[in-house]
Amino acid sequence: MKFRHIATCALLGALVGGTASADENGCATLASAAHSATPQAFQVRDGEPVDLISGMKTVHGKLLVFGENGVFRAYWQPENSAEKYVLANAGEDAVRLVSTPPQGTPATNGEPGTTLGPLRVLSCPTL
Repeated sequence: MKFRHIATCALLGALVGGTASADENGCATLASAAHSATPQAFQVRDGEPVDLISGMKTVHGKLLVFGENGVFRAYWQPENSAEKYVLANAGEDAVRLVSTPPQGTPATNGEPGTTLGPLRVLSCPTL
């Protein structure tokens, strides 16, 4: 049992280390849907329009925010899609988009309202 645990940790460490260096620059940017030459900051609140920008392609979407016991989770949902991607923290100003069902209950009253600068996306879904 102990060897299995050590082997699993070593494998995860190797995968994370390799992925971090390979995806250092990211494959896209999550930014405000405001039409601007440079990506703009956005607020973490339910319904906030946020675009996934990759090269010359822009996928429009919105944030969905769910809360549970004072913890908020932000999900990005592409326009005209039922799929939801949690914004999984991947370091400073970087996230991974992971397809997963929402957890918690929908946030209300613009909670939490935190402003985030444009985020590098290190794992891009095929859209």
